[in-house]
Amino acid sequence: MTTTQGSGSLDNLHLAPLRSLSDFLLESARFQLPNFQDWEKWGKRVVNNLLYYQTNYFLMSAAVFLLVGLIHPMKVLLGLTIIVALVYVFVRFFAQDARRSVGADPNQQPNKWAVLAGTVAGSYLVLYLFDSLLIVAFAILLPFSLTFVHASLRLRNIKNKITNAVEIVGVKQSPMGQFLEAMGLMPTAF
Repeated sequence: MTTTQGSGSLDNLHLAPLRSLSDFLLESARFQLPNFQDWEKWGKRVVNNLLYYQTNYFLMSAAVFLLVGLIHPMKVLLGLTIIVALVYVFVRFFAQDARRSVGADPNQQPNKWAVLAGTVAGSYLVLYLFDSLLIVAFAILLPFSLTFVHASLRLRNIKNKITNAVEIVGVKQSPMGQFLEAMGLMPTAF
């Protein structure tokens, strides 16, 4: 299997270095509320900080998820299990529904009572374990919120601007750079 050369190539993919705690949060970090009337400038600040601090954000997200998992281990495991089971059932059901509509056997119909019983049992299980699902949602969404708040408030420095210029030109590509490029959020070089 070969990869193509270019900005989407895995050959140029480099992990961004871990920034120091001093640069990320403490002494040398400068924070300021963004100008809420200038959406473009605020968006550029967020994107550039996402590129520059991406490894720090990943580690912070893992630490928050691990912390929530240590506080509520059984609820997180149950919540993740329910989510995986629901995704499996939906994928399986829709894949089976798609095969049936393509023409596997038009006479084969699912047992309506079995579908009803499965739906009722699944709904009851989801409602019974709803607190576990909320804890997993909290463990996933809290890191996103913290990342967005930090990226919005953190002012850029000279090192940040130089590193982002190298990323934008495409000399070095990082996982966050590839993600932002796929989302159409990558800033232009000029």
